[in-house]
Amino acid sequence: MRQPQFLFSDAQLSRKDNTLLIQKLNGEKKFVPVENVDEIYLFGENTFNTSLLAFLSQNQITLHVFKTWEKDEHFFEYYAGTFYPREFLNSGFLVVKQVETYSNNKKRLKLAKLLLVGASSNIRRNLKNYERKFPELAQTSQKISELRELFENCKSVPELMGIEGNIRSVYYDAWNTILGEENPFDKRTKQPPDNPVNALISFGNSLCYAQCLNQVYHTQLSPLVSFLHEPGERRFSLCLDLAEIFKPIIVDRLIFTLLNNRQIQNKHFEQKANACYLNEEGKKIFLKGWLERLDSTFQHRKLSRKVSYKRLILLECYKIIKHLTEVEEYEPLVMDW
Repeated sequence: MRQPQFLFSDAQLSRKDNTLLIQKLNGEKKFVPVENVDEIYLFGENTFNTSLLAFLSQNQITLHVFKTWEKDEHFFEYYAGTFYPREFLNSGFLVVKQVETYSNNKKRLKLAKLLLVGASSNIRRNLKNYERKFPELAQTSQKISELRELFENCKSVPELMGIEGNIRSVYYDAWNTILGEENPFDKRTKQPPDNPVNALISFGNSLCYAQCLNQVYHTQLSPLVSFLHEPGERRFSLCLDLAEIFKPIIVDRLIFTLLNNRQIQNKHFEQKANACYLNEEGKKIFLKGWLERLDSTFQHRKLSRKVSYKRLILLECYKIIKHLTEVEEYEPLVMDW
């Protein structure tokens, strides 16, 4: 079974016959059969050459880079980008359908609304999971339901995004209740995150975006043409659309678990200048939970079989393809478990 590889230490990556060679600065070597690699995440200072990139492309392996950067006494840790191998599942017909849907305001708006219906429904489900313990969260759920009703009358995507922002704000206000006094969370800050909860959200959302990109790569969809987020230069905006569905399901639930079970604590963070970020030990704990979450399975009612969360992302891509090609109307994934 192919699994992701995570590199925290500074190392050199190269090809050795049909294996991936990881050589650390202390001389330690690790050989990984290429057929066992799904994707690669780099968190340290790593070196590699074009021969390695060609090798990864040949084997359909995406490579994600996370960087730390200091400028003018400000510190940033961020998702830098992805080496996206040469596409091997090309479909000009589907690309035309994606562009047609994006260019047609009525079609684009319809799909964008459906994506946000799925995202907001999954947010409400997260709140309902805690309503028995915190009855006051029922009011938050009701407020989100009222905001969701405004989707129907929106005439443009920017209007939709404005309502989505309000839903997120209401949702994040409830996190203090869910996480308790030990994990204070005043508001969402991104560039850079300024406290442990924001650091976890930023790190988790980056992983979610990268995973969505990895799954899109294994379909005929173009990651450049999106419907909710505006396509732009230097970003795979379709993955941002997909991530809206899965951030509540995978990222947020994992954060609640790690903090409430005290698996991640203050000692797992570092504060530097204006930024708060996970240290190496904290990242390893988060990534362990992340992989367990992606690989865990549940009984899919419609398919009548067990499905992993990673597979769910791929299935969502297929549903969007069916919608774009007018085979079947898109129904966003809504948690009912």
